[in-house]
This record gives sequence, structure tokens and C-alpha cells, in this order.
Amino acid sequence: MSALDELKTMTVVVADTGDFESMKAYKPQDATTNPSLILAAAQMEEYQELLETPIASAKKNVEQALDQVFVNFGEAILRIVPGRVSTEVDARLSFDTEASVRKARTLISLYEKKGIDRKRILIKLASTWEGIQAAKVLEKEGIHCNMTLLFSLEQAILCGEVQATLVSPFVGRILDWYKKNVQTEGYSAEEDPGVLSVKQIYAYYKHVGYSTEIMGASFRNKEEILQLAGCDLLTISPKLLGELEQDSGPVIRKLEPKKDPSIQERSFDEASFRFALNDDPMATEKLAEGIRKFSADIVSLEQYLLKKAKGL
Repeated sequence: MSALDELKTMTVVVADTGDFESMKAYKPQDATTNPSLILAAAQMEEYQELLETPIASAKKNVEQALDQVFVNFGEAILRIVPGRVSTEVDARLSFDTEASVRKARTLISLYEKKGIDRKRILIKLASTWEGIQAAKVLEKEGIHCNMTLLFSLEQAILCGEVQATLVSPFVGRILDWYKKNVQTEGYSAEEDPGVLSVKQIYAYYKHVGYSTEIMGASFRNKEEILQLAGCDLLTISPKLLGELEQDSGPVIRKLEPKKDPSIQERSFDEASFRFALNDDPMATEKLAEGIRKFSADIVSLEQYLLKKAKGL
């Protein structure tokens, strides 16, 4: 068995890509997308068919055209993966609970009009206070949420408290920050700050008994992935899926669900959550940076659709 095959025996493997061929090759259970991945895929010749209807409607309403793009890609992905697809709410709504809820309902409605059960969709929301409150509302409506841009235990605890379906701690982006700001020569896989962050969240969740699943995301190398073998889910890029498939070394389970009496349970209201997040420069900076990047890619995708609509 390859390392990828072994990993699949203890962790649900998810493809982090908008590339359908990669999904077919590596046979993941689920798939995740984000504005950056969709922007890249939308400019590839083989996916132009998915853009025909959105391009036609872009001149009238570019917001609706964007929704169509995300749902068209999601529908196509669900023909390949047996499980779920994650579709992201516009990052520009990250600080607006009501608008995030409306957008999520719109996306789910578009999927359901295509005959797709909402159980197969995870709505991705930024793990801001407002995004987490949106998840609280949506989960009560049977709209399942994947909390993204998550960099701290405090964010994860609040997501667990509102019973979000899934959280996606960003392993690689945490490592990026520490390499830049603390230790430039890098870290071993065992000491990787992103890996340690996911392990901390996993230990807390399993001790408290949250129903929320943990999906490590944003990996920089396969060693980070192998250090999290046993995590509920891991979403992995095609490049790293390929490396795992070529690796024949043994995969040792690193995470086991268990109670840990040393863990103290915590809870947050809005003020204490905002203060805790503000007190963590890494989480604060990476959350803000992620929202800016995804927002910029949404704008680029809008411009691409409008340019296509004008025949340019």
C-alpha cells in the first residue's frame, strides 16, 4: 500500500483543488474549493463549458454570475467525489453575519434546484465572530458549514460551541508566519507550529466531545500531513497527494480520540473572543491576510467574467 492508501484507512482524505482530473486520479472522499482555486480553474480551457451560463448573465448581474460559477463547479465535482464539496461564501462578507447567511441560503438554493441534497454541501465561512454567528444560524437550518481561515484554538472553540459541522485549521499558513517572524531556518515536522495547532484543537475537541469535525488544511509538505494521520479529515493539494501515492513508507497514526484531564474547558462571548484573537498576532494577521487574498481573487473572477461577457 502507498502512504496515501494507508492514510485513507485512518483519515478521510479530501482533495483541495478545482482540477477534476486530479480528483479522478486520487479518488478522495470529499473536495474543497476556494476563490483562488476557482479563479485558476476558470481560466483553463477544459472548464469553459461551466462558464457559459454565468458569462451570459454577468453583464446583468455579476454577483449572480459568481454564484453560478461556484455552484457549476461544485455540481461537476460532486459527479466525481462520493461525499461532499465545500463552496465558499464571498470573503467580502466576512464581517456581515446577515449577508453571509443570505449568501449561504442562495448557494444552497441553487444546488437544490439542480437536484443536489444540501447534505452534500459544506458552506465555507471565514472564522470571524460574524462568520461563526452565521454558522450558528445556518446549522439550525440544516445548512452545514466548513469554518475556514482558522488559526487559533479560540476560533476553534467558538466554532465547536455553535456546532459547526467542520473546522479547517490552516497548517501551512501558520508555519509561514512562524518562519517569517520567529524562526527563519524552519521547523521539523514534529515541531511544526501548524501541526501543533491542529493537534491542540484535536485534543480539545475530543476531550470536550464536540460533534464538529477537524480537517487540517493548507499543507506545505507531506511530512505535515503524516504528522496528522488520524485527524478526522485532511484536505490535500494534488501535488502532495501525488507525493503520498509515490511514498511506500509506513504511516503511523498520530492522533487518537481520548479524554485529557489536563485540558481546561473555555467559553467565549463576543468581547472575550475578540480580545483573545487580538492577543494572538499570528491568528490576527493570517485571518486578515486570508480575507484580503480571497476577496481580491473574487474581484479578479468578477473582472474575468465581465471581460468574457464583453467578448474580450
